[in-house]
Amino acid sequence: MSIAHTAARAVLHDALLRDGDGDNRIRHLELELPLDRVIKFVSVGLPLLLVSLAFAREVSIGPQISCFPPSNFTAKQAAYVDTYCWDIVMHHEFDTNGNVEERSLWVHKMFPYSLLIMAMMMYLPALIWRFLAMPSLGSDLLFIIDELDKSYNRSVRLAQTILELQQSSESPQEFQAELWQAKRKRYFEYPLLERYMQCKHASYFLVSMLFLRGFLLLTFMSASCLYLVYFHLSAFLQDEFSCFVRTGLLRDQPWVPEVVQCKMPGLLVFQVISVANGAIYVMLAPIVLFSLLRLFCWDTSFLSLYEVLPALGLISGQKLGCPLNDLNVLLLFLRANVAQLRSYGQLRALCSLAKQTNKQKKNLTSNGFPTDSLFGSGQS
Repeated sequence: MSIAHTAARAVLHDALLRDGDGDNRIRHLELELPLDRVIKFVSVGLPLLLVSLAFAREVSIGPQISCFPPSNFTAKQAAYVDTYCWDIVMHHEFDTNGNVEERSLWVHKMFPYSLLIMAMMMYLPALIWRFLAMPSLGSDLLFIIDELDKSYNRSVRLAQTILELQQSSESPQEFQAELWQAKRKRYFEYPLLERYMQCKHASYFLVSMLFLRGFLLLTFMSASCLYLVYFHLSAFLQDEFSCFVRTGLLRDQPWVPEVVQCKMPGLLVFQVISVANGAIYVMLAPIVLFSLLRLFCWDTSFLSLYEVLPALGLISGQKLGCPLNDLNVLLLFLRANVAQLRSYGQLRALCSLAKQTNKQKKNLTSNGFPTDSLFGSGQS
């Protein structure tokens, strides 16, 4: 029996977690959910990519406008007409009474810069989350991860102590009675982590920040799509316009025509860019909604593994209640930071082995084999 107890103490001692580097753990904490990070990269990176394509097209091909002045214009005069018409980007028409009607086509000129504004708007929710929510979230996660690992170590040390007391006890019945009384009075539980999680169960800061982030993303994506629709309906179907050039020094020149026809050769590129941007945002909206709807469901499968320890009794159906609180948000982030929980892998392996052992016992019992002879030594 002493050899078995010595081996058990050695196994329990090896199961203890070593103290890790806290600063290294802080640097590697994931303070954004994977889905939210994908949404940020797509919503911000897409307009930046498209605007780079638009500027690359302008640099490689040349001016965004091509006007057709009369043949008696010199090269400098033709260049002046191109520059002037691109500066004003105004379509002029004559009504039946000979009056000039003007219609602005400024959206063509401002389109690449509007994509930059879209990217800035899409990054604003992530910026708010980073400066308002991340400091509090990081401290909460670091405390909970440390306490879970400490609870695991406490449970292992408690098992070592119980094993030593059982070995030194003269009366097995007296030892079992004391053990049962200690369990009934909850001497083995460590209420700090449980009370902290109960406090987070009544807090709503993190969940409100997540809802604010999702609401701003949906609002900005809707505004961007409406702008792109307005872009197409107002001016994007018109690649030719009449530019009024009899102004300034050319006002009193009778040989200068009143209007000159101009064409925008890059309109097709802008159309493809706007359609692609709007289509991606429309497809991204359901993903943003899903990221908000998941907050209405508890994710208790992660911490349910720690119920085998005597240090946590919060995860039960009667105590959880409404999932719209900071505790549910912390559970989601704990799952994203599972690599920082060293005790999670140990407990998962132990639970898997326990399930496999119970399954083997059931199979042997159903086949008529005496399980006591096979597993008695392990149980002692």
